[in-house]
Amino acid sequence: MAKITRKPAPRKAAAPKKKATAAIAKPKPAENKPAKKSLKAPKPNSIKPWTPAEVREVFSRFRKANPEPKGELEHVNPFTLLVAVVLSAQATDAGVNKATRELFKIADTPQKMLDLGEERLRDYIKTVGLYRTKARNVIALSAKLLAEFGGEVPRTRAEIESLPGAGRKTANVVLNMAFGEHTMAVDTHVFRVGNRTGLAPGKTPLEVELGLEKVIPAEFMLHAHHWLILHGRYTCLARKPRCEVCLINDLCRWPEKTV
Repeated sequence: MAKITRKPAPRKAAAPKKKATAAIAKPKPAENKPAKKSLKAPKPNSIKPWTPAEVREVFSRFRKANPEPKGELEHVNPFTLLVAVVLSAQATDAGVNKATRELFKIADTPQKMLDLGEERLRDYIKTVGLYRTKARNVIALSAKLLAEFGGEVPRTRAEIESLPGAGRKTANVVLNMAFGEHTMAVDTHVFRVGNRTGLAPGKTPLEVELGLEKVIPAEFMLHAHHWLILHGRYTCLARKPRCEVCLINDLCRWPEKTV
């Protein structure tokens, strides 16, 4: 009988070994990291409020140093003041004055401004930021003054705020400078000074405005916003406040003051 031989079954090829990969450590979630010590100034509500005597002392010093402070926007009447303030939004007073010196020589009333027209007005104020929108607003507010207010600047906040391009700050400036009202116009400088010194901390310009009106004695209110603006513009600067020459550095509540 013939011998039967069977071929061995072919071996399966071994699967290639996987290369070992180094384990990459995943960063831990931020919340697992130890909290760093805060270097921020205390919150406004943690600052000791000013006493009435201290507030009176501050404004007495401002008055002694500058008895008759003036706004730096050039104007010749309430209308040109209104126009200048509308143009000053997101612009410097110096830049606005440069543009309006020639403008107000030929357009110092609502009617003259309408006669000038939007296109020619743009040529006068083209160096001022957002000049196209502002030119449109100035022409529109001039028309509204003629149509609804007899060509005169109204004397209430609500009426001024109804004019194109005019908000609460604009109304407060005009009421104060043109009509002698005890209003508090809060621009970026007043907002900074009110918060930094602790005089009137607030998260919004309106909060600071109402806070300042509450603490400042009536005898100082006519010039108060000018004193605060000038203080913020030339002394209590945003980045490098000049604490060493500040009139009120001994009373200021700012924890980071340098004196």
